[in-house]
Amino acid sequence: MNSLGVGAVLLQGFLFALRAHCGRDARGPSRLTSFALNVNNWISMTTRAHKGQRATNFRLSRFARSLLEQWHRLDLPSSDTNIAVAVSGGADSCALLLGLEELVRRGKLRIRLTVAHLDHGLRAGSQKDAQWVKQLAKDLGFEVVVGRAKLAMASGENSRENLEQAARKARYDFLFRIATKKHASYVLTAHTLDDQAETVLLRLIRGSAAEGLSGTPTVRTLRPGSKILLVRPLIAWAQRSDTEEYCRFRKIDFRADEMNDDENFSRVKVRKQLLPLMQSFNNRIVATLNRTAGLLNEDAAVLGGLATSLLELAAQAPAKIGETGPPRLSVSVLLQSPVAVRRRALREWIFRARGDLKRVEMVHLNAVDGLLSGARGGRTAELPGGMTVTRKRGMLELAGKKGLKKRVTTSRISRG
Repeated sequence: MNSLGVGAVLLQGFLFALRAHCGRDARGPSRLTSFALNVNNWISMTTRAHKGQRATNFRLSRFARSLLEQWHRLDLPSSDTNIAVAVSGGADSCALLLGLEELVRRGKLRIRLTVAHLDHGLRAGSQKDAQWVKQLAKDLGFEVVVGRAKLAMASGENSRENLEQAARKARYDFLFRIATKKHASYVLTAHTLDDQAETVLLRLIRGSAAEGLSGTPTVRTLRPGSKILLVRPLIAWAQRSDTEEYCRFRKIDFRADEMNDDENFSRVKVRKQLLPLMQSFNNRIVATLNRTAGLLNEDAAVLGGLATSLLELAAQAPAKIGETGPPRLSVSVLLQSPVAVRRRALREWIFRARGDLKRVEMVHLNAVDGLLSGARGGRTAELPGGMTVTRKRGMLELAGKKGLKKRVTTSRISRG
C-alpha cells in the first residue's frame, strides 16, 4: 500500500472514533459530524482519482509495448546492465531512445543507458545535430558521449560508396570504444524494416548468395572475438512511419539529414526510386522483402551448418611439421558434397585464414572450387591481397605473399 492509502486508512479510523464519540454526546455536535463526513467524502474521491491516475500512468504506448515484447523475445536483460544506444538525431534512433526512456520511466527496464553520437563532419549542420542529441539525452536523464570523425566528401559514384563504407566503419569503431569504456555489454542501433528491405535490394543488385540476401542480423557480435553484442531491436517489427509517429506522439521534432535525400548514394536511390516502383506492384513490398530475407536466413543456416561439418572433415594438418598456417583441405572429401555446401566451406576456410573477406567475391570462390575438378595438380587460383590457393597432391593449400593474418575462429557462416 502506498503512502496515500496508509494515510487514508489512519484518517478514516480517526473519523470513525470521532463520530462514535460525538454520537454519545446528548447535545448532538452536528458541526463535528458534518466535518467528519465531508473529510471522509474527500478521502474517497482522492483515492479514486489517484487510482485512475496510476492506471493511466502505467499504460505504455503502443511503440513502447512492441519494443518491450521484442526485448523479451531477444532475451535481453531487464536490469543491472550497461547499454550504449547509437543516436543520430533522426526519427529511427530518436524513437528507439524515447521508447527505452519510457520503459525505464515506467519501471519495465532497470538498465543504465549511455547515448552515443558520432558527428561524421560531412555536413555544415552536423555540429548542431550533435548538440541537439546531447541536449535531448540530458533532458531524458541519460549520459551522453559525442565523438567526431574526420571524413572527407569526394565526387564520383565509387567515391561516395567508399565514403559510405568509411562512415560506417568510423561509426562502429566509435561505438566499440564507447561500449568498452562504459563496460556496456550491448550496443543498440535503430535499423528498421525499411532499412532491411533496402539492404536486401542492394545485395540483390550487386549479386549475393542466401547469406547476403538474408539481410542484416538482429543480433551479432560488435567485432569478431568480442563479447559485446550489437542488437537491432526495431528491425523485426518497426517501419519508418512507426518511428516518426512515435516521435510526434512524444512531441520530439527529430533532425533531418539532407544526405538521406542525395540520390548519388545507392541506398538513397533504392529508397527514393526502386522501392516506390516496387510498391506500385505490391504495396506491402517492405514486409514481403523482410519475409523473404527471413526464409533465406533459415536456408542459409542449414547450409552453413553442413559447410562447417564439411570443413572439419576436409581439414588436414599443414604440409610441414610445426607450421601454424591454415589447414590443408582434402580434395576428395570436398568433392563428396554439393557445390552449394562446398563453396560455403571454402569461403569459411579463407575467412579463418585472412581474418576478413574484403574484396573476396563469388568469382574468386568459383575459381577455388574449379581447382577441385580433374586430376592435375599444380594449378593455382589467386585471391585479393596477393593470396593464392594451390592444389598439390590431392590437397588445397592457402598461402599469401606477405604471410597470413592471425587465424580467426569466429565463423562467418550464417547461423540464422
